[in-house]
Parts: sequence; C-alpha cells; structure tokens
Amino acid sequence: MATATSLVRAAKLASPAATAAISSSASSFPSLIRFRPASLRRTPPSLRLHCARRPLSTSASSSPSTVTVSATIAVGDKLPDATLSYFDSAGELQTVTVADLTQGKKAIFFAVPGAFTPTCSQKHLPGFVEKAGELRAKGVETIACVSVNDAFVMRAWKEDLKIGDEVLLLSDGNKEFTTALGVELDLSDKPVGLGVRSRRYALLADDGVVKVLNLEEGGAFTVSSAGDMLKAL
Repeated sequence: MATATSLVRAAKLASPAATAAISSSASSFPSLIRFRPASLRRTPPSLRLHCARRPLSTSASSSPSTVTVSATIAVGDKLPDATLSYFDSAGELQTVTVADLTQGKKAIFFAVPGAFTPTCSQKHLPGFVEKAGELRAKGVETIACVSVNDAFVMRAWKEDLKIGDEVLLLSDGNKEFTTALGVELDLSDKPVGLGVRSRRYALLADDGVVKVLNLEEGGAFTVSSAGDMLKAL
C-alpha cells in the first residue's frame, strides 16, 4: 500500500496544487486508522464440541490373520434336523432329512456358496467326487454337497459337471439347514445377485454328532477340501 510520503513525492511530479492537497490529506491518515483490540469471550458450554481423545483399540477379530471363524454348530454337537431336496437318477424330486442321512452312520456334509460358481465348480465339488472312493474306504457312507440353491439348479449343476452317484447334491433352498447351523453368508452387496447363501465348510458327523468341522471364512477355500477331510479321518 502507498504511504503518505510516497503520495506527496508523486504529486510533486504533477503540480504544486496537487502536492498541497495530498500533503493536507496525509496529515489526517492517522486519525482514520485505529486499532481496536478484539474482546475474547469464552464459548458457552452448550456450544462446545466435546471431542475427547480416546486411544485406538484393536482386537484379534479385526486382524485378518487372527479372525475367529464361528458358527452356531460346533464339534460335539448334534446336527440339527432339516429337510433337503434333490432329483434322483430317474428325474423324480425327492426330499430327505438330515436325520435320515446321518443316523447310525458316518456322513460328510460340505457346503458351497453357490452352484456354478468358479471355486465350487472347479475345485470344491470335483475334489469330493474324485476322492469319494477313498472316503468310503474309511467308513463314510454319506457324502453330500449342500447349497442354498433350488433343486432344479442343483440338478443342472450335477448334469453340467457329469457327476454320478459319488456325491449327493442337496438343495437347501429355504436356508433351513444353513440357518440352523448358523453359517449364513450375506452376499447381498455383490453385483451378481447371490443374496444370502451358506459359508463354505466341510463337516464329519458320526451318528449325527459332529466330529470334525472345517469352517471357512466366507467363501474362502483353505480347510474344507476332500483332502482335508481324509486327513481328519
């Protein structure tokens, strides 16, 4: 900003009249510029923002490497009964209960998030088909794949993979068995429209009592293969 002195000097280059006018006004500048200290007031308690500092807390459940995978069912529990459906070799729709499949026998149930999905079609189900003979040689009488799909989808999936009677593909379309086990997997945020399905798992039951439970985190495939079940037998 130009000072009064600089204005006077500039005016001298113009005319004597301008010099006199600016000199006169320059003397009045100090009276126009005043400093008024601002008064500081306390903020009323009602308007204060309460932002108390709190230390960040972490727990094992928040770390991917230490996630605790849990379900309603556990080793030592009796499997809940539920009615599942499937199409037999004659193309007739059948229903069967979990009790019928497990009473007085060793049974393996493994669940997949969805028929026709990549990991389920390429690894999980084919693995049990391939090792069905080895599993039965160890006393397993029932090998069943469970999915929250309708029976028509399960039949189409079986035909697409050219599966015989090695594995029984069961529809839990109403999530009755899945909900009773407490293994629901909400995939509603996925763009493919899966909705609520079952988490991936494999379990061994002896006379309806769970002896082995390999439960995956979501749809992961790390501990529920046919090979994992063979090692557990």
